[in-house]
Amino acid sequence: MPIMDVRHAAGALDRGQKAALAEKLTQVMIQMEGGANTHGGRAFATVLFTPSAETDWWVGGTTDDTYVSPPGKFIVHIWIPEGYMNIAHKNEVHAGVAAAIIEVTGSDAAGNSILTVINEVTEGNWGNAGRPISLESIAATVGQPTDGPRFRWSYDYFQAKARVMAQAGYPNDAGGLLPSLTPGCDTARRLTGK
Repeated sequence: MPIMDVRHAAGALDRGQKAALAEKLTQVMIQMEGGANTHGGRAFATVLFTPSAETDWWVGGTTDDTYVSPPGKFIVHIWIPEGYMNIAHKNEVHAGVAAAIIEVTGSDAAGNSILTVINEVTEGNWGNAGRPISLESIAATVGQPTDGPRFRWSYDYFQAKARVMAQAGYPNDAGGLLPSLTPGCDTARRLTGK
């Protein structure tokens, strides 16, 4: 369920460039989802464009391009589910976002002013249709197997988190775990029989 908010200088992108960039960033998000180029995977891939006026974007204490490299001012905020990406996955996203912006803008520069920020949303804090959704349900929606290597990595991450939370004495209803690992959760009872 990745979301990308592309903040850019007003006028930096025309409608055609936005369309091309949205498709390229959607491809990055599909890759982030482990190749989930399905209806469900595409339905979760959201790109927002947020323009900022020149007078609202300061770099190095100025609003001009003194400290800005081509292709210009870009900050891309990316929201992903916690525990879904390892370091290599995140590095792919940083590179993919920069490459997409450079290609769409026609820049031949390295894109040193393209900043990316990956925000991991704690398990249980995603919602859809007024209900929380879990990484487990996202995997099912986008068509990713829960026994594949990508989800297995996430599951191992959350198992380690569950052990640490239990050792620290967190209450069972503290949240932040997959439903199948949450003590007392209906899903956990169904999966474990406890």
